Amino acid sequence: MAGLRRSRLRGELGLVERIYARDVGAAREEILNLIQRNININRTMTIIYWDGWDGFGRTGVLRSIADVLPSMKPYPPELRFDRTIYIDCSRWKNKRVMQRKIAEELKLDNETMALFDKQDEEDDFNGVDLRSRDAILNVSAAISRILSQSRFLMIFLNGSDDEIPLSTFGIADYSDCVVIWTWSRMFLTVNTVNSIYRKIKEGRYTDLFIYGYQDADKFSSSEFGALFREEAATIVGRCPCLQNIDLEIVADCCLYGFLMYYYNKQSRNEFVWPAHASNYWTCDGIIQGARALEVSNALHPEVGFECSSYELKRVVTKLKMDPKAPFLLLGDDNNFVYSNSNRPYRWVFAISNDTIEEAMQTKMASASSIFLATQMYLLGIPDGFFEQCSSLCVLVLSCCAFNFVSPLFLHCQTLKFIGLDRCKSNSTVELQGKWACLKNLRVIDLRYTDWVEIFHEEKMVLMANLMEVNIEGVRCSQLTSQLKKRLPCLERLRIINPVYEAEAETSSSTDINDLFVDKTDLQLLDLSGNKEMKNLPTSISNAGQLKVLILDGCDALEEVVVPNRLPSSLRSFSFDGYGSAAPSRASTIEVPLQSCRPVGPGMKDAKTSVISLEGCTQLDNLFLRRLPNLVELDLSGCAIKVLDFETMVTNVPCLKRLFLLGCEHLRAIRWGPNGGQSRLLELLCIDTRPARKVLGCARPSLAVEHKSFRLQVHACIVDARLARSLLAPSNYNCYFNISITSSMASSSSGVVQPEETSKKMTEPSDQKHYGVAGIYGDVFSKVGDAVTTMEAFPQPPTQQLDYHMEIGDGSHSVESEVKQAYESNNLVHLMAWYTESLHVHDDSTCRHALAAKNWSSLKWCRVERCSNLDVVFPQGADEYDHLEIIWASDLLKAHCIWSRGITSDRYLQSLQHLHLRSCPSLLPLLPQLENPPHHPLRRPQAHLCTGHGVPADKYGVPKTDHHPPTRLAVTAADMRGRRDGGARAGDHQDQRMLEPTPSAPQSRQAEAGHRGGERCVGRAGVGRGGRRPPPFPLPAAPAFTLQEQAHAQGHPPRI
Repeated sequence: MAGLRRSRLRGELGLVERIYARDVGAAREEILNLIQRNININRTMTIIYWDGWDGFGRTGVLRSIADVLPSMKPYPPELRFDRTIYIDCSRWKNKRVMQRKIAEELKLDNETMALFDKQDEEDDFNGVDLRSRDAILNVSAAISRILSQSRFLMIFLNGSDDEIPLSTFGIADYSDCVVIWTWSRMFLTVNTVNSIYRKIKEGRYTDLFIYGYQDADKFSSSEFGALFREEAATIVGRCPCLQNIDLEIVADCCLYGFLMYYYNKQSRNEFVWPAHASNYWTCDGIIQGARALEVSNALHPEVGFECSSYELKRVVTKLKMDPKAPFLLLGDDNNFVYSNSNRPYRWVFAISNDTIEEAMQTKMASASSIFLATQMYLLGIPDGFFEQCSSLCVLVLSCCAFNFVSPLFLHCQTLKFIGLDRCKSNSTVELQGKWACLKNLRVIDLRYTDWVEIFHEEKMVLMANLMEVNIEGVRCSQLTSQLKKRLPCLERLRIINPVYEAEAETSSSTDINDLFVDKTDLQLLDLSGNKEMKNLPTSISNAGQLKVLILDGCDALEEVVVPNRLPSSLRSFSFDGYGSAAPSRASTIEVPLQSCRPVGPGMKDAKTSVISLEGCTQLDNLFLRRLPNLVELDLSGCAIKVLDFETMVTNVPCLKRLFLLGCEHLRAIRWGPNGGQSRLLELLCIDTRPARKVLGCARPSLAVEHKSFRLQVHACIVDARLARSLLAPSNYNCYFNISITSSMASSSSGVVQPEETSKKMTEPSDQKHYGVAGIYGDVFSKVGDAVTTMEAFPQPPTQQLDYHMEIGDGSHSVESEVKQAYESNNLVHLMAWYTESLHVHDDSTCRHALAAKNWSSLKWCRVERCSNLDVVFPQGADEYDHLEIIWASDLLKAHCIWSRGITSDRYLQSLQHLHLRSCPSLLPLLPQLENPPHHPLRRPQAHLCTGHGVPADKYGVPKTDHHPPTRLAVTAADMRGRRDGGARAGDHQDQRMLEPTPSAPQSRQAEAGHRGGERCVGRAGVGRGGRRPPPFPLPAAPAFTLQEQAHAQGHPPRI
């Protein structure tokens, strides 16, 4: 054994060890011995990589260490660990998922665990790709605090493509611990040691590399089988669905899959292994019972293989030499037909370029699965060849010739799966016998095998248990004409690249539209490559269990629209203009994998102009590509979280209208580089309220009055963070109407429902109003005769401008978003930079609802019924000489309109109207006006309105047992949050509301009006230091108006 050698520089892989064990237990002991010896040399963290035997047996050994070491007694001192952490990330997602697994192993507190969901939600709104989500710093700190107090062993199964630095997760380099890891992406991986060693060395994180000296093909069949079962046990350990399943069943499924993997590589069979994994296991009887489908679907993604052809053949050669092997592998030389005994075999995989021998027929008699193929030319199979196969369940024939009229498996009544690939009929003689093979048939798969006889009416009646039909490259008219009211159990239907007959073109459209009238159990429909189909069958709406719809390569399809909508159960939709995917059909409910899709465009452009998936409330998996004529995409009601125009919807250059109404799960829209896709749109409609409240309502269309804008955006969003995705469209000549509201808000006529200017906005027309000039005479005396009372308070601004935003009751994340940095793509930027009209109302939670930034475009602002609002424009807010109207009403806690921090010397120079009503806590009223003779509020048309009143009953009649609020206004300087110079400290003590004082002589009123110096509106009557309790806050408002009048003699007006 090689001696130990420690590299001088950490990060350089300088220590390589090999072990001579031939099973999991012995390998575990040798690895632990190496750890002991290595710890004696290095007392800090040691990172060890275990490569198994040519890659095989990696996970089984590490899992054994995790199981045995904690219970090992007596402990050697070097192996005494306070905790053992086992992390299985074989199905890699991202670093954050790995960190979550570590946190779960350490049982971190609920508050820390909640950070994962919180950060995931935040990343959703930022459109962060799932694979890019990194570890969370605060969680890493918590992990570090716990692990720094103990000595631990960590075992890590790495399913990613790269070596992972553990310091990212809070595992410090100086920790007193041992980490053993391995790559584990496939169930069975066979590779050379040198390739992995070079990759590990480049990573620079691993200290010790251990591998098994014995090559995988040198094991005996029993030793290899034992390793195989250990790998299967690892799968069972990480899948909760498999916990109560016999390990031998899982091992048999894995072995079956491995043999199929080998068979496909040798025969070049188009029945790619992953396509029918679940079908093979259930039809063959390996997995049985009521949970058979559930178990097979859970196991399917866990079983995969990665082997070079050379290494694969060496391993298989060793396996098939086992006299107890349940399978028979026959090469094209048929050597093993004669070398093995005549015992029965369960699974037969045969490749033959010669005639079928009688000996082969004998060996197949007891088989439950038979795969027979030829590589060179059609292999003729005699009639009755499978008559002795009384247990045959799965039959796959490739490039074979037999009698289609009376097939050779006619009497196999146990048959459940028939697969024919490029087979032909060599006889038309009809033999005696019933079609017993159809009685229990569950799956039929025909690839370029024109066996139309199987779909005759009398045969389809016999196939009452058929659950899956797959046809590719064959005539489909026979099937479609007989499908109605037949095959009642059909769950999966694939009609791919069909061959059309001239007479079929004249078939009734009614027949086509009625295809799925009674297919209530249909879950998957794949019509890829149907190049003559112009419209979807209307009866597809009846398929109430449909989960997957694939229309790849349907070039002639004009619209993906059906009158009664596609089924709401739909979860995945694919329309690839490049064409149908490679033959990797999966019986599980999924769209084709990206690796199986064509890499180049097809011969024709798809004609489709409209795709409507409205009402598909479970749809969260979408793929659209190269649809050059697509103009409108309707995803209303879908469950998509992130709509990505880089991966989900690509190459749609003519897309003009995008509807996302009722998409309550929507978190972000990724528009592509520099907002690319948003520049092409003309109409964008978003509503994230529940679909039940939105769907079916009238929706916005391109408005004529806004036709000068390149894009019109109508958005009603529940969470303000979605506004981050609306900034890109708003950058380019965009009209927008954005409402941030409650998910419970109703919608009766469209995406965005502006607040009605009725009872909620203004007082009822029959409500009585009371002047307050008598109480606040000191104020009015300084204004002069220009002051008049009005019968009603002025109505608020309701005319929405071209860039309008509304924030209403029940909205989420508004306050946190307005505190974000201005430079970010968020609500602050959209609000302060673009918004021209702003309406904030009925928010009972936010203390701040407006951004403390530079308001570049705002012209009018209306804020009302926000009971917790502290200030309208918070400290730091500024404006660029555009704001004309401020309208504030029913702000019970607001102490000022515009807080400190304004830096511009021209702010509020365009202000024309200032309306204040029922703001009982308001201390400042007006800003300090620069150049008072010339300020817009001193122009004849300017309005300064304030209103306070008494509460009204339900009929709008004011109650008489309440006093009006005490403090109407203070000095102009108080608008910016400063106390007027004449006010005593006691007047503002504890920010108390002061009650009115008794009537005072006129001289005293005048004195009160002059305390604040020049340019003051004056102060209302004040109490004595605020010692008496304040009156009840009064939200209802008998209104009055202070209005400047033109001076007849030409003298400048005064405020």
